[in-house]
Amino acid sequence: MKKLLPLLLCIPLIGRSHGVSESTVSAMADASLIDFIYFGAEHMVTGYDHILFLIGVVFFLSNYFDIFKFITAFTIAHCITLIFATFYEITANAYLIDAVIAFSVIYKGFENLDGFKKYFSINPPNLILMVFIFGLIHGFGLSTKLQEVAVAADIHLSLFQILSFNLGVEFGQIAVLIIVFLLLSMIKGEFFDKISIATNFILVIAGILLLAYQLNGYFTDDKYDEEHKHDEEHNHDEEHKHDEEHKHDKEHKHDKEHKHDKEHKHDKEHKHDEEHKHDEEHKHDEEHKHDEEHKHDEEHKHDKEHKHDEEHKHDEEHKHDEEHKHNH
Repeated sequence: MKKLLPLLLCIPLIGRSHGVSESTVSAMADASLIDFIYFGAEHMVTGYDHILFLIGVVFFLSNYFDIFKFITAFTIAHCITLIFATFYEITANAYLIDAVIAFSVIYKGFENLDGFKKYFSINPPNLILMVFIFGLIHGFGLSTKLQEVAVAADIHLSLFQILSFNLGVEFGQIAVLIIVFLLLSMIKGEFFDKISIATNFILVIAGILLLAYQLNGYFTDDKYDEEHKHDEEHNHDEEHKHDEEHKHDKEHKHDKEHKHDKEHKHDKEHKHDEEHKHDEEHKHDEEHKHDEEHKHDEEHKHDKEHKHDEEHKHDEEHKHDEEHKHNH
């Protein structure tokens, strides 16, 4: 008992009630079905709130049939919500679910202390029914955490992976119950009544601390998420503004290049026009020169013909004179 009480006192102070390590998240990315069984067992044996509730459930049970009934009710209940909520991707805020689980620990410790009769003068609700109802909540908590890890590992859970995880949870629960029964057998004796009062009172305190922890986590993490969301939006706006400026610069550069291309094209066209004009003028000059040369040739030919005619005429006249002279 001296070892049990400090352990129970320290339970609510050990970080999160059943967080999953980063190594588990990274390992789950390519995990086999055997790995999922291991994850489930690990999750259960490190789930302080589940362990506290089981301690409360079996604390006064000594008959094996009663133990079987209560554990079966809890097991069936958490299997229902674990499998179906995970398969159909039904989830809720993990802190709120864990807060209800912490309340189940408070409830069970209060019930074991006979608080309903002492403070409300009534009998407690049906014991097995309440274990079943809280079992549904515990299973939903297991499902929510499994889905969170799956999202973090970026995997889509198959039915076989969910069933393997659930099987691991049951193995873990069996291991926890064996340890709990061994510890309870050690404290049963002459001082059991006093020890049971102290232990269940510790359950209530531990449940209150876990409840406060989960609610604090819900409100502070919610505020952090809002601030983180605001930072993300601010960063997105800055990146968007930078992209717009970069786009504007590219468009401006493109406009300048386009303008330069147009000017270059205009210069080329202008140069082409100048060259074309020059070619036209050159062609015209060539044609004009050719016309001049042709005209000159024509005139030269005409002069030659005229000269020839003159010479011919002169020869004729000379010949005629010669003949005339000869006749005389």
